[in-house]
Amino acid sequence: MEHLLIFSAPSGAGKTTIVNYLLDEFPQLSFSISATSRARRGDEVDGKHYYFLSEKEFRNKIASNDFVEWEEVYPRQFYGTLKSEVERIWRNNKVVVFDVDVIGGLNIKELYGDKAKAIFIRPPSVKHLEKRLRDRGTESEESIKKRIEKAEMELTYGNRFDEILINTDLDKAKADAKDIVKKFLNL
Repeated sequence: MEHLLIFSAPSGAGKTTIVNYLLDEFPQLSFSISATSRARRGDEVDGKHYYFLSEKEFRNKIASNDFVEWEEVYPRQFYGTLKSEVERIWRNNKVVVFDVDVIGGLNIKELYGDKAKAIFIRPPSVKHLEKRLRDRGTESEESIKKRIEKAEMELTYGNRFDEILINTDLDKAKADAKDIVKKFLNL
């Protein structure tokens, strides 16, 4: 079953919480671990949260065409999906689940077409998003400012996704996401 579920949203919109919920609900789903050149945060583990690469390693993999998609999200900070990761999940007869930025999500959807369902998770407002980012307590003021600027741009891409989930109420957003997955996988 070579299907893919793509979840994209501005940082802080709740996509990771929703994706983790779906992974618990559906045993046939498997999370695609992204590669990044950014530094680890907190207790992140290589090979579990991300594949952490140096900027040079990341650029070498770009040159070798090892990515399904990649993007320089912030200057000298790359994120991408390794082709080997998608192949690993499909070899295990699982559905690939992506938790990726908006541009990456659209690139994956374009590449895989009908095999993929692209879901955009929208926060109720930019103000609400800023509060969530501040409440995390993991970001510097400069980082929050960059993320808010990026979020405002990303929100303009929502209508290019197959589905839009507005995360005003987390329980409702989880239930809506579950319904989308069931329908897409004919469960």
